[in-house]
Amino acid sequence: MEPLRSLGRSGLRVPALGFGAGTFGGRGELFGAWGSTDVAQAREIVARCVAAGVTLFDTADVYSDGASEEVLGAAVKGRRDEVLISTKAGLAGGTSRSALLTAVDRALTRLDTDHIDLFHLHALDAATPAEEVLSTLDDLVRAGKVRYVGVSNFPGWALQRSLDLADRHGWPRYVSHQVYYSLVGRDYEWDLMPLGAAEGVGAMVWSPLGWGRLTGRIRRGAPIPPGSRLHATAAAGPPVADDLLFAVVDALDQVAAETGRSVPQIALNWLTTRPTVGSVIIGARDVVQLEQNLGAVGWTLEPEHLALLDRTSHRPAPYPHFPYERQEAFAALNPPLVGTRERR
Repeated sequence: MEPLRSLGRSGLRVPALGFGAGTFGGRGELFGAWGSTDVAQAREIVARCVAAGVTLFDTADVYSDGASEEVLGAAVKGRRDEVLISTKAGLAGGTSRSALLTAVDRALTRLDTDHIDLFHLHALDAATPAEEVLSTLDDLVRAGKVRYVGVSNFPGWALQRSLDLADRHGWPRYVSHQVYYSLVGRDYEWDLMPLGAAEGVGAMVWSPLGWGRLTGRIRRGAPIPPGSRLHATAAAGPPVADDLLFAVVDALDQVAAETGRSVPQIALNWLTTRPTVGSVIIGARDVVQLEQNLGAVGWTLEPEHLALLDRTSHRPAPYPHFPYERQEAFAALNPPLVGTRERR
């Protein structure tokens, strides 16, 4: 069992792996296409997760049109004190004061709990002043309905501004940022990772297998296999160039052959070693798939394997970063991030 980690600079301790309940419910279209796990199946998954030390469960009000929260709430009933519940709101209804107060009350009802351990804004609502959002979150924390707050998919400027306002007014700081990060999607490293390191905001990684591309079932020159969620959701996920995808898959295959670990286990383990990463959110449609993903921790990749994965997945820095990735002196300005990029 992996030791718990501090999420950013908060007092909240989280496991290296968390479980994403997006597969719970099966209602609706896009967010209902990930799976249709019912309460009985969810209870089995929760029990296995808790036994393995995976005690953080993440969901959202838009997953299966709220059914994901309902199923998760029923699945953790009787063991609520053993788990952390993270949920999100604001993707569909915005984050005005009225919307947030309503969203939290509805989430508490669906989850059948009196508090949310970690509440995330699912996306930036540029139409609502940050002061309104943060003061509302302050009220929710003071009321005991929410214990910690975070964001998801925020641009760096918006996250920094919110942190500055929170410090100025004594409002709760965002302790986590749910981000897309994978071996085929390392954009997080350029702005958001240094910001998280400097400001104490921990990363919770969503889609760590590149929107289903690093499951070990996709190979160069082969069609997408039957049953892959890419058939239904590829257009909604982060794009990945074929040359990058297959180069990374080839490297993962090499490491798998040399370690005896599976491709997804290696891809997940790599993420757990990255700076600022608090928890990597895994998913599973059944216990068999869950067991495979749980095997991603409890062991360490060799330095040469980490170097191969870093080198293969590296892509040239975008502006304005490209002049700096060649400067070791620039990297030294932020010691926690030294070595996060291959510098050429």
